[in-house]
Amino acid sequence: MDPADVEYEPVSVKAVLVEMKDTAELLIDLSYSAVLHGSDEVAMEVLELEERMDVLQLQARMSLLMAARNPEDAEALAPVLGVVGAAEKISDAAGDIAKIVLEDIGVPEAMRTAIPEAVETVVRGQVVPDSDYVGESLGDLNLETETGVRVIAIRRSGEWVLNPDRNTTLEAGDVVLLRGTEMALSGVYESVTGDTYDPPEPAASTIEDLDRAVDSIVLMKNMSELAVDLAYGSVLFDSEGVAEEVVELEAEVDALKSRFEAWVLRAAPRVDDPISLRGLVHLASATEVISDAALEISEGVLRGLDTHPVVAAAVEESDEVIVRVTVGANSRLADASFGDLQVKTETGMRVIAVRRGDGDWVISPGPETTVHTDDVLIAKGTRAGAGRLAELAGDGDAFDS
Repeated sequence: MDPADVEYEPVSVKAVLVEMKDTAELLIDLSYSAVLHGSDEVAMEVLELEERMDVLQLQARMSLLMAARNPEDAEALAPVLGVVGAAEKISDAAGDIAKIVLEDIGVPEAMRTAIPEAVETVVRGQVVPDSDYVGESLGDLNLETETGVRVIAIRRSGEWVLNPDRNTTLEAGDVVLLRGTEMALSGVYESVTGDTYDPPEPAASTIEDLDRAVDSIVLMKNMSELAVDLAYGSVLFDSEGVAEEVVELEAEVDALKSRFEAWVLRAAPRVDDPISLRGLVHLASATEVISDAALEISEGVLRGLDTHPVVAAAVEESDEVIVRVTVGANSRLADASFGDLQVKTETGMRVIAVRRGDGDWVISPGPETTVHTDDVLIAKGTRAGAGRLAELAGDGDAFDS
């Protein structure tokens, strides 16, 4: 693809940052989905979005240069440039992951089996003319509540709708990106495309070191995505405590990559074709870049620079919002676990961190995690889900970092 010419034009920096954040997060999902399904079509979608990201980052940089008129402006805008650069790095890393598929580098089948066990899957489908969904709004379909599947993006006539809402209507020919569990996706995918959804078949592995390498990559992916979420949260809430957790996660990803390299080298002599391990090496390197980018997002907070209002506003207005709620004394959550109340199912929000009343953090809490009065929850999801979580947690005050 030949890059298009880009010229300066007045644009809203906030709007560009919103689109960059949404696009970067979508690219992470799509790139791993391309590897999971061995899909050239999804991989090509990644490269097209990566090209769009290149345009966005140039527009953002030009606008920021025009805005800086003195040293004070430069100091205020430096963290914004960091956020722009980080989103571009995530985009480039996603492109590198997609090329594992497009260049037939390949990954062991054990990798394709491990990913869906660790995360929700993203699949691509085209709305057929006789689909029951044609002409229906997402609000009327109520997919997320009824099925647990969410339409995270739509490509229509070559243009992307990155934040479809309840008023967005599906049309024949739309390319939709669906996120959900393998089980939930099956019925929705068939209703959208008219085809049967075929998840990756489990593949048995007989090489223990290779299994360990695959497990390391899955953990790296999960930690890197969490680091990105927390990094944006640190910017939104201007929280040094959250930013410091990003530092810890980035260091852990580095350590995991080192262990991964050791497992791969030990497994290589027992693999029929050691060259087939190249895809894993590419995947690990790109995943580490994503965690490095997360650290870059939170760099300004770590160095005591005030968060620029335009960045906080962009994070707040993006497709998937990040919110913080405090567990009230009368909340049903008080002294209950997330699993007891099925918080993710009931609200659609993913709690990515908990700050205890004594200041300790629980990062990436699970269903067994119990929360207490005055705990602060940082969660990610839709705006509607944020309202449901706030209602469940009860009234609470925002926290200071």
